[in-house]
Amino acid sequence: MSKKENPAPLDEEKEMVSPPEEGLEENTETFTVTKEQMEKMESLAGQLEGANDKFLRLAAEYDNYRKRTAKEKETIYQDAKMETIGKFLEVYDNLERAVGQAGDEENVHKKGMEMIFHQLETVLEKLGVTVVDPTGEAFDPERHSAVMHIDSEELGENTVSQVFQKGFLLGEKVIRFATVQVAN
Repeated sequence: MSKKENPAPLDEEKEMVSPPEEGLEENTETFTVTKEQMEKMESLAGQLEGANDKFLRLAAEYDNYRKRTAKEKETIYQDAKMETIGKFLEVYDNLERAVGQAGDEENVHKKGMEMIFHQLETVLEKLGVTVVDPTGEAFDPERHSAVMHIDSEELGENTVSQVFQKGFLLGEKVIRFATVQVAN
């Protein structure tokens, strides 16, 4: 008995018909696939699916790595910028004290100090640094460092009564806490 006469395939064999190609005459060919060949195709399909899954996971890992390193690079830059600006704050404090000294207003040295101080303020402003002078504001432990407390009837509770050293922010990050006296 030939295979063409037997309408039902055997358990070990399955028939596959290739679809006709577009634009060509319909030519049906019959392929016989054994059970072992079918198992091998299923095994290969499983391996392909596993390789595809590994590829997708690797692509996702690489994307996460790229995002993480970009964020770390930005953080390192911001930290270095904050540290550098922090070193210049001592100069800022000294210039502010020198400009605040009483003396001859017509003195060329005092005018020169004022010009240098204003130039430093402009540079810090261009870098995105904000000066924090919280006199009269509510005490904020995330931006202020209290070194003294006083009892005062005029000021409300937890109000900054005096600023000993101004604070500085870079964006929302604190470069230096404002050193303050707080009223209870």
